[in-house]
Amino acid sequence: MRLINKKTMNKLSYILILGFFAIVVILFASFQNRASKYDKPERFGFGKSATEAQIAAIDIDVRPDGQGLPDGQGTVSEGAAIYKVKCAVCHGATGREGPQDVLVGGPLESGFAFGESVELSRKKTIGNYWPYASTLYDYTYRAMPQNLPGSLKPDEVYGLVAFLLHENGIIEEDMVMNQTSLPQVEMPAERYFIGGEK
Repeated sequence: MRLINKKTMNKLSYILILGFFAIVVILFASFQNRASKYDKPERFGFGKSATEAQIAAIDIDVRPDGQGLPDGQGTVSEGAAIYKVKCAVCHGATGREGPQDVLVGGPLESGFAFGESVELSRKKTIGNYWPYASTLYDYTYRAMPQNLPGSLKPDEVYGLVAFLLHENGIIEEDMVMNQTSLPQVEMPAERYFIGGEK
């Protein structure tokens, strides 16, 4: 049996390494060539552009200044009746009991101290935490009731918002909530939030 000398071994190693790098370069070049063909297709070949009506159907957000509020109106008494049927099971008969989020509760005596204790952070309610009444409308309209989100009509939501604002001591019982009056409601916690353009 003949042994390979050191000089021959070095040549073989050199050839193998060179061959390996040549293969890597060739593979890389071929993948780059393939990728450039598929980088940005003009069309994927499926789907279609949304119509104005389809966009309008899901464009339901309401901004803090009230932009986006739909036509309609609701009163405290109308909201109380809707609340009893569609909300009380999760938030309690008066909005103070739960088992889900407690909705009714006035300003905290200690101010805006949510970061100071776990106990206070659990008591965030519409009356002491929400900065804008229009946000209450927006969230209720899109996400409630939990078992059927988005099923409430604008008049029902205005009524619920009126009821909840009244229960939190923010509006009078005879106020009618609509797209003009709702943005004018001053929330107790608004001063704790920073406004302006983002």
